[in-house]
Amino acid sequence: MSEPYASLREKAAALDAQDELAKQRELFALDEAVYLDGNSLGALPRHVAGRLADVITREWGELRIRSWDESGWWTAPERIGERIAPLVGAAPGQVVVGDSTSVNVFKAVVAAARLAGEDRDEILVDATTFPTDGYIAESAARMTGKRFVPLAPGDVPAAVGPRTAAALVNHVDFRTGRLHDLPGITAAVQAAGALAVWDLCHSAGALPVGLDAHGVDLAVGCTYKYLNGGPGAPAYLYVAERHQAGFDSPLPGWTGHRDPFAMTPGYTAADGATRGRVGTPDILSMLALESALDVWDGVSMDAVRAKSLALTDFFLECVRAYAPEGRVTSLTPEAHEERGSQVALRCAEAPQVMETLIARGVVGDLRRPDVLRFGFTPLYVGFADTERAARVLAEVLTDVPGQATAV
Repeated sequence: MSEPYASLREKAAALDAQDELAKQRELFALDEAVYLDGNSLGALPRHVAGRLADVITREWGELRIRSWDESGWWTAPERIGERIAPLVGAAPGQVVVGDSTSVNVFKAVVAAARLAGEDRDEILVDATTFPTDGYIAESAARMTGKRFVPLAPGDVPAAVGPRTAAALVNHVDFRTGRLHDLPGITAAVQAAGALAVWDLCHSAGALPVGLDAHGVDLAVGCTYKYLNGGPGAPAYLYVAERHQAGFDSPLPGWTGHRDPFAMTPGYTAADGATRGRVGTPDILSMLALESALDVWDGVSMDAVRAKSLALTDFFLECVRAYAPEGRVTSLTPEAHEERGSQVALRCAEAPQVMETLIARGVVGDLRRPDVLRFGFTPLYVGFADTERAARVLAEVLTDVPGQATAV
């Protein structure tokens, strides 16, 4: 075995032997491929299939409508919210599960604008955000009569002022994996009298978030990435306790009513985060998510973060050692305090390279036109996986004709 392959394979083996989270891999349904796309869709926890079978055959098939009470279907949004809460650093009673991330972004941005008051007429939005956040926020700004102001996340602290109602920012950039300064941006937004709304889709389950510790006002996130809830799994909404009494949802659905089965024509919001509910819960996907969250039992988020950083460090080390010079350039920050749990590489031939990588058993994804994304899920990705992914990438880059990528 030639150098540097031998030394890096040995290093991978040593790191895997020391990995306190290695045993978690056994909880997932994985094959021989290296799966580095958990930042788009998390792997299936093995036991979820059995749980869903029971939900379908017994709870739905036998108990039928009785399951809203007897199987706890009705309280699932709050119950599952309580399980997600510690993963994002929230005390009980502040997270409710349901709807999509897009719908929850709409609720949070409009509610934040209403909480801020009519005298504040602008909504700041992360210009690098996942497109839906921008689309939704711009529509929310029109509907509430506010100005829509897109800008770089790092510019938010200098831009907030007496006209700002709210700022919507992604915790981790979905293209580059850059981790934004949640504590600093939140503090700056609040110092100006505005509300901070955070999208946690690419951070929850990959690193400590600290919603309560950093005084975040509102937050949303999906559950099908690092939380492994399954395709289309419901999202969640965090409403800080201090804002719950004034949280005025723009979607006052019947399940967010204080007495939903009274079926009254007038709307009275429920107490607490429950007022963030809208319609009937998606029970099959909701309960699949609840079961999937079992893989987090006994897992320390600090350990997850430590392994995430070690994995991404090691991948970058292997890429530098193996890849043909100049063919890929990392877009992901080197500094740990600025990095999420993915590595993004700029590559001029990215579409062909990713297609070939997947055919050779290394599954990442692509962001057009030229970004290769590799997500590192600490619960089931190991260091040998990481070394193999970098080695196969180097082989593909050698086989696929290309040109150097500008730094």
